[in-house]
Amino acid sequence: MCLAIVVIHFINSQMMGGALSVYGIHPRSLYSLPYIYTSPWLHGSWLHVLSNLVGFAVLSGLCLLRGIPFYLKSSAIIITITGILVWIFARPAVHIGASGWVFGLWSLSMALAWFQRSFLNILIALFVLVFYGGMVFGMMPGNRMISFESHIFGALAGVICAYIMTRSSPKVSKKS
Repeated sequence: MCLAIVVIHFINSQMMGGALSVYGIHPRSLYSLPYIYTSPWLHGSWLHVLSNLVGFAVLSGLCLLRGIPFYLKSSAIIITITGILVWIFARPAVHIGASGWVFGLWSLSMALAWFQRSFLNILIALFVLVFYGGMVFGMMPGNRMISFESHIFGALAGVICAYIMTRSSPKVSKKS
């Protein structure tokens, strides 16, 4: 998926002059509601891509320890909830990028340890807290070009996803 994000950004920036960015989320614009599923794949610059890629790769890898079906279902839940909340509540702007997804995987990794205490869940949560705990500061408004709303709603979506996944699966800490 990391490669897909890079390829899509290359096509968008180098071959289409950024034209695909219109497929980001435009809050409260009905036509852009389906774009909640395209916005995580679009980025405004190479710096934007790289800012998301490392965390995305590490947090996706940790989530994949629970199996591919778990990862795919969790990603779908996180992207959907984040996108809907951004569409409803975010400030008027075009919201693009995978950071909502990244923040969702981040909070999912920690919330799983709360909802279902297992050795693997607690170990992953501690790792994420130690190495990615600073992500909490990304949920504060700052640069108007950064969708802090995607960060906040992504983190909330990850907690909701953890709750859903622990209620629908007897043991999420094991591979499916």
